[in-house]
Amino acid sequence: MSDTPFLIAGLGNPGRKYAGNRHNVGFMVADALAGRYGGRFGRAKGVRAEAAEARLRPGGPKLILVKPLTFMNLSGDAVAPLAKYFSVPAENVVAVHDELDIDYGRLKLKRGGGEGGHNGLKSLTRSLGTKEYARVRFGIGRPPGRMEVVDYVLKDFGAAEKKELDLNVELAADAVEAIVEKGLVEAQNSFN
Repeated sequence: MSDTPFLIAGLGNPGRKYAGNRHNVGFMVADALAGRYGGRFGRAKGVRAEAAEARLRPGGPKLILVKPLTFMNLSGDAVAPLAKYFSVPAENVVAVHDELDIDYGRLKLKRGGGEGGHNGLKSLTRSLGTKEYARVRFGIGRPPGRMEVVDYVLKDFGAAEKKELDLNVELAADAVEAIVEKGLVEAQNSFN
């Protein structure tokens, strides 16, 4: 087993105002993982982020859980310096984010590829200098009717969605664990 840690970047926006928004599902998954392993988020020194360290099991892979405090559009400004500090190569970075092009409640795992207009991913790619990091794409579906995308992602999950939200967040946390423990391909076979 490699001693190289994994950096799990839960993407979202800081502050109570955004806490339940669709755009903040990455923060929700990071919180779920920290809760599973007793990780406690604290302010990262020199970087606008909260970070927690945890292990999946004693002697298992080290996880650096990160919630950028830079707002979504500048997520990479918080993630890349932490990846460098902890010597985490891009292939061990896992971004957890909302995905408009997937129906609510579905997960898709992948490495690399386009950002699909997601500004958090664009910032990560720019700051890491590569697209070759893993992604846990948490489906939120498309906005109804003529609602603007920005209004949709910055709204809290609807009542029907909230009924399954905790379960879906836990499944996304399971997907992160699978990537770390079994590798992306095997995790894709289980979750895609």
